[in-house]
Amino acid sequence: MKVLAALSGGVDSAVAAARAVDAGHEVVGVHMALSRSRAQHRTGSRGCCSIEDASDARRAADVLGIPYYVWDLSEEFEETVVADFLSEYQAGRTPNPCVRCNEHIKFSALLDRGIALGFDAVVTGHYANIVRDRERLELHRAADMAKDQSYVLAVMGYDRLERSIFPLGDVASKDEVRAEAAARGLSISAKPDSYDICFVADGDTRGFLRERLGSKPGEIIDVDGNVLGSHEGSYGYTVGQRKGLGIERPAEDGKPRYVLATEPETNRVIVGPAALLSVDELTANEVVWLADDVDPAEEEDLGVQIRAHGREIPARVTLVDGEIVALLAEPVRGVATGQSLVVYQGSRVLGQGSISATDRVGENIAPMLPVLAT
Repeated sequence: MKVLAALSGGVDSAVAAARAVDAGHEVVGVHMALSRSRAQHRTGSRGCCSIEDASDARRAADVLGIPYYVWDLSEEFEETVVADFLSEYQAGRTPNPCVRCNEHIKFSALLDRGIALGFDAVVTGHYANIVRDRERLELHRAADMAKDQSYVLAVMGYDRLERSIFPLGDVASKDEVRAEAAARGLSISAKPDSYDICFVADGDTRGFLRERLGSKPGEIIDVDGNVLGSHEGSYGYTVGQRKGLGIERPAEDGKPRYVLATEPETNRVIVGPAALLSVDELTANEVVWLADDVDPAEEEDLGVQIRAHGREIPARVTLVDGEIVALLAEPVRGVATGQSLVVYQGSRVLGQGSISATDRVGENIAPMLPVLAT
């Protein structure tokens, strides 16, 4: 096959491209330039898709002996991923930009352009597995659970799954990838992983939001409506946050307070005790369902994941009017609307949605889930 290898400049994508070459594919490397600032550089292991990364990607392509190009996708990235990030925070939700990048850039803009140029598939360094079962493709977790990225890939949809290749899905650990890179003569074998939000390279998310959205002073209140402090923008807070609240009056019981909710319409931040953070029912919309052969209401071995590197929580799941409703086997804390909810059956990804509502239906839900709660 003629495949497009997305070279981020990191070790994972380089080894993935190398394995695609070994598999006999005709491989062309592409680095996606996502930043409009040509002066952007990585800060240690923060950020990605910088000038430094583009240079590293070119060197990797040279070692592998494959053609290499840089595609400027900064406009698409700004109009989709960054714009969504800003609008979600403005609306009082907490987005995951990596999910949106996979949806709109890596498996939309990049793949669509590649197909138009005659490529059959896109190769990336994501840690996940694509399994063909009876002529049907399934997305599964990676062998290395510590690096598994199926959570952020669930949004890609079935059609894009058919044109994707993840060569690192079966590796045992990141150390194995680094060792392979070193053996292949790739100088990036020891390069640190990137983390945090790539377009907020200094890690100051609140500062980035304030720069883009402006200062919008408002009140911090408790659940009784008492004013406890002030802020420069409710968009700078997320559910479950404890630090940096700017509260002037301590709680009477001396216990810490957490962000319970933000109200964009009133620009208020509501804080309260940790006990009020727990929820056990989640509703998600904008659903992408990858398993048409599975009716979740009939299954008792399902689980959901609500954070990229969070643990899976046993749940009863139903699809109601195009939405996912998950009744959790145990309460969880700090769930914010806007986060992705991904449904699993074993290692298989069944589907995902964007959390639109949370609720607490009671303490006695475990008996309703005898199979999962044991």
